[in-house]
This record gives sequence, C-alpha cells and structure tokens, in this order.
Amino acid sequence: MSAPLSAGFIPLVDAAPLVIAREIGFAEEEGLALDLRPAASWATLRDMVSHGQVEAAHMLAPMPVASALGLGGAGVRLDVLQVLSVNGNAIGVSTALAEVMRAAGHSFDFADAAAAGRALLAARPEGLRIGVPFPFSGHAELLYHWLGALGFAVPQALSVHTVPPPLMADALAAGEVDAFCVGAPWGTLAVESGAGELLLPGTAIRRFAPEKVLAVRHDWADAEPELTGRLMRAIWRANRWLGQPQNRTTASEILARSAYLDTPAELIERALSGRLIVSQKGDMRTVPRYLEFFEGAATFPWRSTGALIADRIAARTGLDRPAAQAEGRRVFRSDLYRHHLARTTADMPGASERLEGALAEDAPVASPSGRLTLAADSFFDGFIFDPQRKT
Repeated sequence: MSAPLSAGFIPLVDAAPLVIAREIGFAEEEGLALDLRPAASWATLRDMVSHGQVEAAHMLAPMPVASALGLGGAGVRLDVLQVLSVNGNAIGVSTALAEVMRAAGHSFDFADAAAAGRALLAARPEGLRIGVPFPFSGHAELLYHWLGALGFAVPQALSVHTVPPPLMADALAAGEVDAFCVGAPWGTLAVESGAGELLLPGTAIRRFAPEKVLAVRHDWADAEPELTGRLMRAIWRANRWLGQPQNRTTASEILARSAYLDTPAELIERALSGRLIVSQKGDMRTVPRYLEFFEGAATFPWRSTGALIADRIAARTGLDRPAAQAEGRRVFRSDLYRHHLARTTADMPGASERLEGALAEDAPVASPSGRLTLAADSFFDGFIFDPQRKT
C-alpha cells in the first residue's frame, strides 16, 4: 500500500516536477500516494509547510534561506532537498511604459540586459514600481542584481510590490505596478491580455539561475528518511522526464488541467520550449534554456547557491554576511541529495560548492561517470561569487 505524502504548489509551469511525479506515475513507483495541494500565494504555501499541513512544497529558492536568517516569517527551519527548476522568469512592462521606451529608441531586442535596464530607468526617472511574487524570491534577486549593477540604488529607490503570479497581469492593467518579474505562464498572459509587453527573459541577467526548489521541514526530513528518499527519487525521475523535448506536449496538456494551472496548453508549451510572444503584435523570441528541469546538473542543490542567496540578502538587510553564508550553506542539502539518489543513475558533481557565475560556456566537471557537463551560468555584468572568499 502506498504511503500518503502531501505537497503544496503554486500554479506555475515550474511546478511541473511535482505534477508529473504524480500523473506519470513516478511517485507511485516509489510507493507514494502523492497529494498535491494548490496555494494562493507563497506566504500561504510557506505557512502550509511550517504548520505541517503538507510535508513538502514547490518553493522559491530564497525562501528557505530567508527563513534560516530569521526573515520571511516561516519560524521553522526549512531544507532544500533538490532544485526543481532553473530559469523560467520574464520581466515585463506596462503597454504605456513600453511605448515610452520605444519612442526613446529602445529596440526591445529581448537580449541586452544593460540596454534594457538603462532604457527602463530613463523612462521612469521618478521611480519604478515593480511587482514580484514574494520579497525573498529569485525574481527579486534578479531585479536587485540587474538594476544595482547599472547604478540604481537598490532596494532603497525601488518600490517592490508583492503580487501573486496569477494576479500580475491584473496589477499591471490596473496601474498598480509599472513592471513585473514573474514565472511562466503569467508573463505571457500579461501580453495576451494586452496589459503589457515582455522586456527581458531572466536568462539575460543570469544564464542559469536556480529558481524553484523542493523544500521540507528540517525536522520532517530527519524523522522520515525513508519517505524523504522516496520523494526525492520520484521528483528526480520527473525532472529527467521533463528534460526530454519529446515530452513537452504531454506535459503541457497535463499542466493545463483545472487542478493545476487551468491555462491553455499552448501557452504552457511555449514556456517549456522557450518560444515567447513578447508583444501584442505577435513578435516571438526563442530563448535557449528559458526553463530547464534537468540538463546541466539543474537539480543539484549546490551549497554555494545557498551561500550566494544568503550573502545577497544579508548585504541588503545589514546582517553579518559570513554568518549568513554559513546558514545558507546548511539549507541546501547536497548531502541528502547524494545519499538518497545514490541508487539512481543521477550523475553528481564531485564537489558541493562552486564559483557561482563563473561559467561563460558549458563546461565538463568531475563526476563518477566523467560525462557531466555544467551549464553556463554567467551574470550579464561578469559578477562571480566565490563561496570561500572572506567578505
């Protein structure tokens, strides 16, 4: 008899590993009866995990780190078991703001982060109101890095509004925000509804940015090692399945169901393939690795990723940065990943930390098979984070 296990999610394309683990049967193969429960907001989802209403969750990568730093309101230690998705975000602007930027000569090439940032700031010299799904999110981290690198005073001069992803287009149309950074398919829906245009994919800021993670309470993972391992293996197999292009149509049709995204399958498939409509005119851009689930060691929970997130949060909030980095490292459980996935064919890097942002091109890395390649993960401004360097 399968063991019951509940997991929360937000209706986003990058919740796909949880959905596919249930619907394709990977959870059942591991002896799990996976019960998926949608949440209306990231704060609600955080509370569901923290209060034991679900055992696991599809979660923003910075949320467990912020919790470990005493920020974000969780109140309990949350651990990252593995990465669910890399990239997948888009930055959009209101239709009115797009017209101002275009009149000033911006080409909307959907690739040049520096030019797009300068054009955006020039179009709103009085200040920028921008929507993100949660204050401690990959969306916020991308924005702070992008605008900060261009000389914008962040976070002081940036008015950040928390808007649930399904409501982002409405907030833009109502004039509550000038711009947004959100995950698929909600950026595309803002274009489809006529509320805005897409300015940049997140990959233009950082080419390979861990976005969503599989998070659980630390005490639950300690108390339930068998269930933890079953869940991790089921999700890893779902990620591997999602990484195969021939499965995109099936994945889109499953995710489109009313129990999950309740959104046209065509819009979901665009996100999975990186083919994005960026304006009401129907202009399309193809973005390599717009949303990645498996290739390039996408699922590995690098301890250096936790350290980088913690360092950036600490720098903005005035916390001790070395102490914060240590907390961030502890949250990303590469040890559990190695232990519980040892019985799979998962090819793991020899180290659990790396120079974040150092790869301008895909590169081979030491692994048991000798065939593992890490994806290029550089930042647009050349920033590199060394987790061993003293701040």
